[in-house]
Amino acid sequence: MSQRISQDAYTPRPEHHFTFGLWTVGNPGRDPFGEPVRPLLSPAHIVRRLAALGAYGVNLHDEDLVPRDATAAERDTVVREFKQVLADTGMKVPMATTNLFSDPAFRDGAFTSNDARVRAYALQKTMKAIDLGVELGATTYVLWVGREGVETNAAKDPRAALGWYRDAINFLCGYVLSQDYDLRFALEAKPNEPRGDIFLPTTGHMLAFIHTLDHPEMVGVNPEVAHERMAGLDFSHAVAQALDAGKLFHLDLNGQQPGRFDQDLRFGSDDPKGAFFLVKLLEDGRWPGMRHFDSHAYRTEDEDGVWSFAHGNMRTYLILKEKVERFNADPEIQRILAELGGRGEAGRVSFSPQQARSLRDRTFDLPAMRRQGYAYERLDQLTMELLLGVR
Repeated sequence: MSQRISQDAYTPRPEHHFTFGLWTVGNPGRDPFGEPVRPLLSPAHIVRRLAALGAYGVNLHDEDLVPRDATAAERDTVVREFKQVLADTGMKVPMATTNLFSDPAFRDGAFTSNDARVRAYALQKTMKAIDLGVELGATTYVLWVGREGVETNAAKDPRAALGWYRDAINFLCGYVLSQDYDLRFALEAKPNEPRGDIFLPTTGHMLAFIHTLDHPEMVGVNPEVAHERMAGLDFSHAVAQALDAGKLFHLDLNGQQPGRFDQDLRFGSDDPKGAFFLVKLLEDGRWPGMRHFDSHAYRTEDEDGVWSFAHGNMRTYLILKEKVERFNADPEIQRILAELGGRGEAGRVSFSPQQARSLRDRTFDLPAMRRQGYAYERLDQLTMELLLGVR
């Protein structure tokens, strides 16, 4: 492979399926200690600018587009005008979700609040948001409900809370089926923030929970880089488990340093090697879903900085995608991988009485097994050199 590549290969285009949330590039830079530093951007302006940068689409919470207190007529006007902008730019809305965390009513959670009225209101709000998402063309509905958790275990029986959570997902699946919507749910895990401890804190927890639902075939996961990294976990492993289970319905790309607050950094900016192996997993597996960026520009940035940030997310993914192609074509890397793959019998083991008898009688050369190395240091160094641009 040539050591030089046209910069056009790093230019985002709609066929790359890059998407952003209205709340991501629209983030005004507010944080718990400071007021906004940038003016709010209108949804129409966001769509036009992202389209010009080569994005495929935008995703949204209900309140990112329709104000919480809008009348039915105002709602219809906002949606009609937004749909016109989508038509003018060719942008899509592949995913929608609901804001179940900002309103003070949700201070104790939405689907797991101790107050049954709050749980009912959360379902009502979500049904309306599902209607909105479907009207805009969404086929995936992400549920990150934000405040489903506790600060003190004295406040809530976690078994009861999980029961309420299950009831809500079952109800919403029933609603989608009753409306004949082409829509799947993707559950998003997070270990903490804004609650001290959030129920179902990792992707693995969510995958186990899905199998207890009435319609598990309708429900998958939406892993997020930052959320798994906040728990100190390797994100590509969470994605691999979801892929293996056939449950990777959506994906949130960003960056995160372990042990920090939810940073939502530009994709790949914190851990290029981790981002590389994630891109490799997705591209080698030809995963057909959206490459969605749930990240925010630094609070230091003005609006120009926001668009530099948006472009940077997409460009980094494409650079890493090209690095994956180099990795897969590198003779020395592939020789090491072939040697590792060629040790002993290939394939996966499956039980049969004959196989069990054969295995029980097999003789192993333990001294040789104990002596052998695996060349992982060399393999990792070659990977680093490739990523650093000297290979």
